[in-house]
Amino acid sequence: MENNIGIKFIDPRATIDLLEITAGMSIGDFGCGIGYFAFPLAEKVGQTGQVYALDILKDKLESVESEAKVLSFNNIIIKRANLEVAGGSKLKENSLDWVFLVNMLFQNKSKEIIVKEAARVLKTGGKILVIEWGEKDSSFGPARNLRISKDEISELAINCGLSIIKEMAISDFHYGVILEK
Repeated sequence: MENNIGIKFIDPRATIDLLEITAGMSIGDFGCGIGYFAFPLAEKVGQTGQVYALDILKDKLESVESEAKVLSFNNIIIKRANLEVAGGSKLKENSLDWVFLVNMLFQNKSKEIIVKEAARVLKTGGKILVIEWGEKDSSFGPARNLRISKDEISELAINCGLSIIKEMAISDFHYGVILEK
C-alpha cells in the first residue's frame, strides 16, 4: 500500500472483528502493501485458512514474506499481481470467502477491473470489504478529487454484479462498504 498514512487511522483487528470471518476461510488482501491487514487476517482464519497477500510492488511483498517467516505465519500466500488487468490476481475463480480492498481503489485508474477481479475470485455469497477515505476534508490523505464516494462504490458494485449489504464507519477519516456476490 503506497499511501501508508491512511492505515494509521484504521485498527485492522477491530475492523476484522466486525466481520463474519472465521477459522478456515480463504481471504484475498488485494493491494496488501506491508501486510497491515494480512497478518491479523491470518491470525483470524488460523492454520486451516489462507490469506492471499497480493500487490504489484515487489518490495512490499518481500516485506510481508520476511515478516511472515519471522512470525511463523504459514498461511499467508504471497503473490505479485497486477490487479488492473483482467485475471490479474491469478487466483482460481470462486475460491475466496472474502476480498479486502483497503485504501487501494483511489490509487488505481482501473477500479472496475479490480472490483470485477475481486468478484471473479469470490465464492457465491462471498464478500468484499472496501475501505476508502471519506469525503471529509483533511490536511492528509489523498486529494479530495481522488477520493471515491460511496455513490461511486455503489455504481461499481452494480456494474460488477454485486450487492451492497452494509456501510460502516471505519475511522474518523474512512468508511467501509461490504459487497456480496
